[in-house]
Amino acid sequence: MIYKQKLITLMTMFSFMSVGWGCIDGVEVELWGECYNIETTTELVLYSNQVSGEIPPEIGQLTNLTYLGLDHCELTGQIPPEIGQLTNLVFLQLNNNQFTGEIPSEIGNLTNLGYLCLDYNQLSGEIPSEIGLTNLTYLSLSDNQLTGEIPPEIGQLMNLMYLSLQRNELIGEIPSEIEQLTNLTYLYLDNNQLTGEIPSEIGQLTNLTNLYLQNNQLTGEISPEIGNIDSLTNFRLHDNQLTGQIPPEIGQLTKLLYLYLSYNQLIGEIPEEICNLTNLFDFPTLDNNNLCPPYPDCGEGLITSEEEQDTSNCEEECPDSIEGDLNYDGIVNIIDVVTLVTCILSDNRCNICFDINYDEEINIVDIINLVNLILDI
Repeated sequence: MIYKQKLITLMTMFSFMSVGWGCIDGVEVELWGECYNIETTTELVLYSNQVSGEIPPEIGQLTNLTYLGLDHCELTGQIPPEIGQLTNLVFLQLNNNQFTGEIPSEIGNLTNLGYLCLDYNQLSGEIPSEIGLTNLTYLSLSDNQLTGEIPPEIGQLMNLMYLSLQRNELIGEIPSEIEQLTNLTYLYLDNNQLTGEIPSEIGQLTNLTNLYLQNNQLTGEISPEIGNIDSLTNFRLHDNQLTGQIPPEIGQLTKLLYLYLSYNQLIGEIPEEICNLTNLFDFPTLDNNNLCPPYPDCGEGLITSEEEQDTSNCEEECPDSIEGDLNYDGIVNIIDVVTLVTCILSDNRCNICFDINYDEEINIVDIINLVNLILDI
């Protein structure tokens, strides 16, 4: 009997000790083998493989958290909807993990959030419309497997300075609501499957320094409104299906360091105004289009060469008129000579119809031929 009582006492003590070794119920929450005080824990930073497995739903009990950083770990599974209970969060960083599934719509409850980084995961599904958190200044969802269209609610992010949706599987057009992001300095939408035209409203984002739209399926022309973004230093439109001519307004982007327009279907002549871009490191920008010669020489070398362009549609057709009638007034006289001389002396390209002797060059020989033509008349 005494032995039995001692055994019960020992078991009771062991049970009490076990409870003592765990987290205090209602006061603390256990996450990855550690106890965190529900009231006093305002920051939780565990990065670079300090934790693994899934995010426990109990994380939603730390309602006073303002800073949650769980990046560069080996976290798997879905982002728990309980994240939406952390309404005091201003910083949420979950990038460089192995999260799958969709971005929970409950993220829309985080109305104080200023920084949201979920890139370099395996997230799928559409970007939730609840993403329109008005206090966000930084949003990166890049390098995932997100599908669907960019939600128009993106226009609600009026404080946003950085937006990256690159390297996903997004489709549809760039929403015109993007014009409301007037504080934006970085816009990365490249390497998706976006279609349609580049909205002219993008010209209202006058604080942009980096605009990446390459490797999509964008069509239409480059809007002249692009010249309004005179803060641009990096402008990439290559590998799309853009048509039309390069607008001369591109010469207003004098702060550009990089300009990439290659692998499109751009036609016509390269505007002389492009030579205003004196800060460019190089011009690998322009090859594999349908741009017509002659090409402007911008100091350190030719912008492009005929070998890099499809010039099969560059032949100019001269209007039916009297031979030598360069101003098309129905008379060949000294005024036509003045027109030709002015053209040769100017920096502008002369119309191929001014090639009086058909040698594919417009120079003094053409002036002599034109004078002889007038004297013969």
